[in-house]
Amino acid sequence: MSCSDSISRPAQTHFTTSKPVAGGVSGGRFIARTISSGITYYYAPFSGADDRRLCPAKDSQTSAALRSVSLRKSSSSSASPSTSPRPTPSQASASRPLLLFFSWLGARPGSLAKYRDLYLERGMDVLIVQSNVMHFLWPRWGLDYALEVLKLLEEPQFSGRAVLVHASSIGGYTFTQILTHIAQGQREHAGLAQRVVGHIYDSLVVGTLEHMAIGLGKTLVPRFEGFVKNAAMLYFWLFKTYTADLYDSSILVFHNSPITSPALFFSSENDALCDQAAMEECIDHWRKRGVTVESRRWKESIHAAHMRCHPEDYCSTLEKFLNSLPISL
Repeated sequence: MSCSDSISRPAQTHFTTSKPVAGGVSGGRFIARTISSGITYYYAPFSGADDRRLCPAKDSQTSAALRSVSLRKSSSSSASPSTSPRPTPSQASASRPLLLFFSWLGARPGSLAKYRDLYLERGMDVLIVQSNVMHFLWPRWGLDYALEVLKLLEEPQFSGRAVLVHASSIGGYTFTQILTHIAQGQREHAGLAQRVVGHIYDSLVVGTLEHMAIGLGKTLVPRFEGFVKNAAMLYFWLFKTYTADLYDSSILVFHNSPITSPALFFSSENDALCDQAAMEECIDHWRKRGVTVESRRWKESIHAAHMRCHPEDYCSTLEKFLNSLPISL
């Protein structure tokens, strides 16, 4: 996958645009609101969802397999935005759970749409957070960006709502930066940890600095993967205090996460960006802390593309996990 992210510092949070979009949400529409560079909010302009199903496939590669996944439906009806006044986010979503999706680096709109529609179909609103490479290469900027997201979640239209986290690849790092702010013990940020009802990690980059460097090479310039990896390792060494030391701190925060709601991990044995032993060590540590952890690991798959490679298995595992959570999602 290519990286198309901007490398500028994150912009101040604000709603900039709002537009209705024809989507795959029960054949209806949803509203897309650009909050800032990299952060977009999606919500359907009606209460509830007609068809609470997982993975509404649009492409021929996955649609056949997904027909066999059991569907769970509700009987609520929808209103067309063309025949009824468009509600504000607070009116349409006051009690809806919020899906907080941290995407992989360079995620394309079409790929993100599959995850977005998946959760919109279940009657959830979706906040997609995309990171750029500089949030990772210069962790202080990543912490600033994480604080921007955290403060957004504390604004009236989002505060008090149940939150489900879904983090893919580098998205796990961005979410960990949010956990870092929470772990610092500031009272105003403690509430989010209590609102997270579940967290899902898909293709986490886990292991040594070398795993991180390999990830940069494969994501940024695959044709020059080896060069990027070596350059990244040199960079980490030259700026150890500002990079490697902060990565180590983030790993400790993730291992001792202030969020203890049920978790689900997706991974594959052939993922060069993930040290399976290190990830299993983290999972075991969480279980010893009393966290309920489920996992699905494939022998072969593609980093950050498990839903495309194993659609039926991925969706059934995810639906089982969501159905096990203490609130209806």
